[in-house]
Amino acid sequence: MSLLLALLLAVPILAGLLLVTAFPRATGAPVVAAGGVAAVVTAVLAVELAASRPAVMTPALVVPLVPGITFTYAVDGLGAVLAVTVAVIGALVLLAAAGEERLRRGRFVGMVLVFLGAMLATVTAATLPALLAPWEVMGAASWALIAFDRRDPAVGPAAGRAFLTTRTADVGLYVATGAALAAGVPGLSFAALGDADPAWSSPVAAGLVVAALGKSAQLPFSGWLSGAMIGPSPVSALLHSATMVAAGAVLLLRSAPLLAATGWAAGTVAWVGGLTAVVLGVVACVQRDLKQLLAASTCSQVGLMVLGAGVGASAGAAGLLVAHAAVKALLFLAAGGWLALLRTRALPALRGAARRHPAVGVPFTLGAVALAGVPPLSLWWTKDAVLTGIPLGDGGLTVAALLATVLSAVSATRAAWFVWRPVRSPSIRRGTDGDRPRRHVPVAITVALAVLAVPAVALGGVAVAVGLVPGADPGELVTTGVVVLLAAAATWVLHSRPVRLRSSAWGRAAATARGWLGLEALVGPVVGTPVLALARLLDRADATLGRAVPRAAATVPTLARGVDRYGERPLAGAIDRLAAGVRRLGDLARRPQTGQQHQYYAQGVIAIGVLAGVAVVVVTAGVR
Repeated sequence: MSLLLALLLAVPILAGLLLVTAFPRATGAPVVAAGGVAAVVTAVLAVELAASRPAVMTPALVVPLVPGITFTYAVDGLGAVLAVTVAVIGALVLLAAAGEERLRRGRFVGMVLVFLGAMLATVTAATLPALLAPWEVMGAASWALIAFDRRDPAVGPAAGRAFLTTRTADVGLYVATGAALAAGVPGLSFAALGDADPAWSSPVAAGLVVAALGKSAQLPFSGWLSGAMIGPSPVSALLHSATMVAAGAVLLLRSAPLLAATGWAAGTVAWVGGLTAVVLGVVACVQRDLKQLLAASTCSQVGLMVLGAGVGASAGAAGLLVAHAAVKALLFLAAGGWLALLRTRALPALRGAARRHPAVGVPFTLGAVALAGVPPLSLWWTKDAVLTGIPLGDGGLTVAALLATVLSAVSATRAAWFVWRPVRSPSIRRGTDGDRPRRHVPVAITVALAVLAVPAVALGGVAVAVGLVPGADPGELVTTGVVVLLAAAATWVLHSRPVRLRSSAWGRAAATARGWLGLEALVGPVVGTPVLALARLLDRADATLGRAVPRAAATVPTLARGVDRYGERPLAGAIDRLAAGVRRLGDLARRPQTGQQHQYYAQGVIAIGVLAGVAVVVVTAGVR
């Protein structure tokens, strides 16, 4: 079992590194085939590992780091489900990317595989050190994928903002690891965090919460996800479905015992998730760009997962994560298909797109209906599982979750309304993300959409039926189903008979919401400015040190000469004089040693005479 786990992590990472380093400019079928084989093998390994996982034992891969601390990767129930989700959706995203000529490159395919490997390591990490490495790799790989199209001058700054925001929040993971080490958490394992010393549990929880919120684009870190939409649509599908944005929710689910033990952390996480779900739900409802609508919707849906992790509804949150991954991958790949066909992602310009291209329109509609939470599709079941987990006395969170559910229905219905409305005029606005206009949807995209439509529709119900996700109260299911249907119907009718609001205040509010409330612009003053100020301070310190080093180097020879003149030379002279004196004494001592016996007799007589004389003198002096 540990061998399967090792292969699951090694195959995508090693294959990706090989493509990125050895064949970055390779293109065409060989690259697609190599990436496809690696992705399929990874998916098969994930399914096999999940299917063969014993009920009483967790397959583990343990790599010693230092005594008492290891890199440990394990496949428990949550890890098995998430590993299959990540691997299968990653393979389908690579399949869809093969339909775009510019993405059939070794650099792109390899980086996607590295990205998948890092996420697989993240969902199976059982200790904090085992999480740190893939967490960092995922951030770097996301930057490279968002900035894949180097020709667009706006790509670099957008990717930089995403990387800077998430990296700033990632500091929390290091703080949590250090605090856990200071608290003496056995092996720094997630399972033992809940039993950490109360004096250290709050710093550990705070660090993990900040890192998770930043990765999952929750308030106040949501702005980076808007800029990330400039990347290729398959990258967006990957970011929003089963990888980076979901990683924060996974971290919070792993840390649920610690959140509950600290008291304040669980409530904070739940409310941040609830507020994000509502605020970004509003942002999604006013978007005019399809990818921006889907991005804001992702923040909102992940907010519900975060809320579930905060209130202890871990099973419901995990079910929502998996169902949402299938739905959002489907929607983003469909948006990418239209982008390649029509060269636009603006909703008004996509009028009638589903009618003209039903191979994309039908799966997109199924995904939109599922995202809206319409019964009996996937997200209807899983959202209710989260709602059921909210404590009865916490009315505020319940209202937030219900409001987020309604807003999700509104935004999803709005997207479906645009793509199904008849075309008013043949004009098509040029987009920003396409290669060249196409006449037909690539087969690879069509196949990927068709496959993803199945779990998008049925996964939630299946999960409840087999007991992976707790079923909600039938009355609650009916209530939320009716609310969602009414919200969707009202949205469709209002868009068909639009009401013109001439209020300038409404216009300004809608424009602010479409701009993600200025959250992306805040990255500069809130994150960039302090970081740059610190960088300038460190640069001045470095410059001062740089000037001091040559001066110190020039002082050393002078100091050496002084030591030589006033220290080493006098000392050497004294030692030389002492040695000469010793040699002189030795010469004097050797003179009586002639080897002549009669001389020794004479010397003895003289010595005896001297001693006798001394004795006489002493005795005489004593008598007196």
